Amino acid sequence: MTNWRSDLLCTAFTVSQLPPPRGTEVAFVGRSNVGKSTLINALLAKKLAKVSSKPGKTRSINFYEVSSGGGFFLVDLPGYGYAARSKGERESWWRLVNEYFSSERDIAFVVHLVDFRHGPLANDDELTAWLDGMDMPRLVVFTKGDKISRGRGKALYNKYVSGGLASVAPPLVTSGKNDSEAERLRGLVIQIIHELGSAGRDGGVS
Repeated sequence: MTNWRSDLLCTAFTVSQLPPPRGTEVAFVGRSNVGKSTLINALLAKKLAKVSSKPGKTRSINFYEVSSGGGFFLVDLPGYGYAARSKGERESWWRLVNEYFSSERDIAFVVHLVDFRHGPLANDDELTAWLDGMDMPRLVVFTKGDKISRGRGKALYNKYVSGGLASVAPPLVTSGKNDSEAERLRGLVIQIIHELGSAGRDGGVS
């Protein structure tokens, strides 16, 4: 198993704190309490992302520099859809995330994390439509797969995928606790970066 060599580059709570573009970025985003921090820690093989049982704890954009696979930046966006947040806080989330996507950054694609137990909810559909409006590629990754039995999980997976779930590769089911899952996702992220890069040079994904 090959781990990613990684370090925290910086944390941005405001637009002015966003670092200047330095290379290819892959943004991870999902609803609050979707298990994003747990999965990112599994991918980085370090406890860099703070894990909390309370939703809505991550309110910053965290940039992790990954030196494996040719080098890229894993960008941890704050979770969305936490009902207890005020209207002002929700608007602040959109401003920060919108500025991130609107700036001149080399964002290869978005990893959209979806809770396997519930599938895409209204907030997830809203995010999908927003990303589609920017022609932003996305990879769907289901989290908390260990909360569902194998038999029921197969039926749920087929239901979600047959419902027209758009993803640049078949969605993966993860738990954030399985080394083989993390290894598979690491390989897929690198593969997609290279394929999308080739598409930009050659006019199509090879």
